[in-house]
Amino acid sequence: MPRKKSVRDLKLSPGASVLVRVDYNVPFEPGTQNISDDSRIVASVETIKYLKSQGCRVVLCSHLGRPRGEYRADLSLATIVDRLAEVIGEKVNFAADCVGPETEAAIQNMPDGTVTLVENLRFHKGEEANDPQFARELARLADYYVNDGFGAAHRRHASTYGVARHLPAAAGLLMEREIASLSKVVEDPSPPYVVVVGGAKVLDKLPLIQNLASRADVFLIGGGMVTSFLAADHSLSERENVDSDEIALAGQILRDSRHLCYEVVTPTDVVVADRFAEDANWQVCQSHEVPAGHLILDIGPRTVDKYAGQLAEARTIVWNGPVGVFEWSSFSSGTRGVAGAIAHAEEAFTVIGGGSTSDAVTSMGVADKFSHVSTGGGATLEFLEGRELPGIVALDEVHE
Repeated sequence: MPRKKSVRDLKLSPGASVLVRVDYNVPFEPGTQNISDDSRIVASVETIKYLKSQGCRVVLCSHLGRPRGEYRADLSLATIVDRLAEVIGEKVNFAADCVGPETEAAIQNMPDGTVTLVENLRFHKGEEANDPQFARELARLADYYVNDGFGAAHRRHASTYGVARHLPAAAGLLMEREIASLSKVVEDPSPPYVVVVGGAKVLDKLPLIQNLASRADVFLIGGGMVTSFLAADHSLSERENVDSDEIALAGQILRDSRHLCYEVVTPTDVVVADRFAEDANWQVCQSHEVPAGHLILDIGPRTVDKYAGQLAEARTIVWNGPVGVFEWSSFSSGTRGVAGAIAHAEEAFTVIGGGSTSDAVTSMGVADKFSHVSTGGGATLEFLEGRELPGIVALDEVHE
C-alpha cells in the first residue's frame, strides 16, 4: 500500500485547530459507566501529545455505541472525559455537541495546546449517512483533519470519509502503525507464515483465508468453525447443529489447499460440552470421538502443543479469532495456550487481529508481548481480506 500522508507531514503551527477522528467506542463493565478496557484511549495518546507539542488546539471526535441518530445519556462521551484526562495527564474539555455555533465558539476560544472532546457523533443521523452538510459542519471546527480511528476506518461515515474532502487530511500515528503492520502481513510476510483462524463461522473467515492463501504456509483452525472442518474432512460425522453450507465452505478451503500449497491444520483433540453454558458439563476427547449432542467449545491440550510447534517455527504470525469460548474459564485453555505460544515466538513478526482476539490477549495481560495488537475489529478483518477501507482511501482525496 502506498504511504499515506502522516500527521507529521502537515504544516502545523501554534494555534491551528486539528479535528482528530479517534475510536473511543470502548466497553464498560455491565450496568456501570466504568470503562473495562481503555486500550483504544491509550492508543490515541501519541497523536494527541504530538499535536499538543506543536501548539495545536486538538479537537477529538468519536462515536460510542449505536444511538441511531438520537441523544442517549448512557452513550454520551462525557463518560470518557475523566479517563482520557488521566491518560493524557491534564484536563480535557468537553463540548456538549459535536457541531453547531456553540461548539465552534468553544473551539475558537481554546488555548493553544489544549484538548477538547466533542459529543458522540452518532447522536446526529448525518454521521452514519455520510451527509455532505454534516461533513461540512464538522470541517468548520478545524484547519486540519487527522484520522486516527482505525477501528472505524471501514465505515464510510461523515467523520471518517466525508470531512476529508474539505480539509487537509492525514493519518494519525496510530493509523500509521495499523496500516504498516497489517500491510506487512498482507503484502510482504517473511516465511514461514502461520495464520491462526478462529471464530464461529467459516463464512466469516473465508475471504481472509482466500486473500492470505497465496502467502501463508499454514492455517491453524480453532473456534466454532472446527466442527465444520472436521465434518468436511470426514473426521467427524455431520451434526444437526452444523450448517451444511458451512461444511461445504470448509471442504472448499481444504480442496484449495492442495493446489495452492498451503496446509490446513485442524484439532486432534477438543473440549466439548453438553450445552452452550458457562457451567456446562465438559470433557476432553479426540476430535473424531465427539459424543452426540455435544458442542466443541475449545481446542484440546494436545492440539495446543501441536499448534505451539507450528508457531515456534514461524517468522510471521497472524491471529484472528479466539480458538475457544475464552470468556468462560472451562473453555479458555486453548486461547491461553495459543497466546502463550505466539508470545514466545520472539523471532516472528506477530499481529493480533483486533476485536475479540485483542480483548483476549488484553484480558490475559500479554498484549505487550506481540509486535502489533490491532485496535480494529471489523476494520482489521476487512484489511486482512484485502478490501479497501473508506477511512484510509479518504486520505488520498483532494480537499475542496
